[in-house]
Amino acid sequence: VVSTQSTGATYPYGEVLTVPQNLGSIYLGETFSSFVNVQNDSQQTVRDVVLKTDLQTSSQRMPLSNPTGQAMVSKLVPGDNISEVITHEVKELGGQLLVCTVSYINTSGEKQMFRKYYKFQVLKPLDVRTKFFTTSDEEIFLEAQITNTTPHPLHMQKVVLAPSPLYT
Repeated sequence: VVSTQSTGATYPYGEVLTVPQNLGSIYLGETFSSFVNVQNDSQQTVRDVVLKTDLQTSSQRMPLSNPTGQAMVSKLVPGDNISEVITHEVKELGGQLLVCTVSYINTSGEKQMFRKYYKFQVLKPLDVRTKFFTTSDEEIFLEAQITNTTPHPLHMQKVVLAPSPLYT
């Protein structure tokens, strides 16, 4: 019997998913990376172990690993584990959910499954406000105000204005 790090719940076949329940915040454009580990801490060998991870946003659900749901290992003996590193470039603001699903066949031949959910927020790192000014000669000027909305200093290496072909 194993207890999870975050909830203390017990499962007859080992479950250790090494991610805190609430992941905190990440900023738009960053790469979300996580190490996911499932370990058999029971005294019995399980078969056809599948670890699947998905990222659920407000508009879609994307597979991050094992989209076919194929078994990663044919058997997982006591003390062994399966693990993987998942990465995804974050492209959508708002609440997101990492969904980790593990399924296996126990020694009685029954298919077992458990799922864990990990929440995090995707925040906007910069706020850009623009103002247009037109002179009497019909020249157009653009003022762009870029504000760091993170609590950390940011270093901007380059800012580029890509004008529309209508304004060149």
